[in-house]
Amino acid sequence: MAKSHVGVEITEESVRAVEVSVEKQPQVLAYGEVPLPPDASHDSEVLDEGAVAVAIRQLWSTAKIRAKSATLGIASRRVLVREHTTNAMAPDLLRQALPFQVQDLLPVPVAQAVLDFYPTSQQGDQLHGLLVAAVSDTVEAMIAAFSRAKIRIDGVDLAAFGLARASARVAPTGTTAVIHIGDHTTQIVILREGIPEFVRITPVDLETAAVRRRNAQMVAPAGAGDGTFVAAGTVDPTRIGLDDPIGAAGIVPHGSLRSDVGQRPVADVISRMRSTLAFYLNRPDATPIEQVLLCGAGSAVDGVASGLAEAVEMPVHSLGVNNLMPSRVPEPSGELALNLVSTLGLALGKDR
Repeated sequence: MAKSHVGVEITEESVRAVEVSVEKQPQVLAYGEVPLPPDASHDSEVLDEGAVAVAIRQLWSTAKIRAKSATLGIASRRVLVREHTTNAMAPDLLRQALPFQVQDLLPVPVAQAVLDFYPTSQQGDQLHGLLVAAVSDTVEAMIAAFSRAKIRIDGVDLAAFGLARASARVAPTGTTAVIHIGDHTTQIVILREGIPEFVRITPVDLETAAVRRRNAQMVAPAGAGDGTFVAAGTVDPTRIGLDDPIGAAGIVPHGSLRSDVGQRPVADVISRMRSTLAFYLNRPDATPIEQVLLCGAGSAVDGVASGLAEAVEMPVHSLGVNNLMPSRVPEPSGELALNLVSTLGLALGKDR
């Protein structure tokens, strides 16, 4: 039996992983994040398999991850997530029936899609849940990069479900909105009693440390003309400190909106988050949202957390991987701690 589980994610800017122990009270055994070169990946889709494989090997080596298999999270905006109701049946029968039930709902032929169904509730013989559909070529390219790095992918999961699983450790009851603001993608999950019942994936364009590093990473030498590049500057993502946007007790106080919220990227992400929460609350079966948990590197950008707290009438808290479980290694800090929340949740969901 495996002694640990690993969750991994490929984003446009990096590859990251968390290894957790398999025990009643799991602990973080290892974690890490390795930047990707420009154009190696886009929106959680692998464009340069070789470059991504090199980064994966480096990640396993530098983070000292022992397991040679992992659960892969996907967070592309091309992933379809929608509510679906079906007749209650055994899981294996449902897997066989699902392609025939949803083929008219998909943007691609069912033969080109990878399907999953996350059950959330049952009423009589009706099973309610979330349908997930991803383009199979995209998933296969990601798995191929890990195979090239000698790492076996033994499960593929929606990153938002990992986010929900991790957040349920600190918000097991009531209704909670969990928002992971990445470098280019925002995942919004509404949990009710620890179960995800609403997922929305939206674009975002914020200047996180990873984006700044990418922009400064490669500069063509004057007159080189041969496609070679040199590093212009580096930023250690483990040392980027959170600009303390959350105040005492981890709560973002109302009335703390900063002047830079007027800048379009920050204003846009706040508007998207607010409208998504409003859309959920306007549903006939919605329950009031008691709190918002913010994670992801984008949540540390000036004006984002404080601006959302100003825009919504509910407490807003910052959530890092250090809030979720103890660690046997030095804890991550700054943006890395915020980014690893969903990754850790993927490791926790291997046996779901």
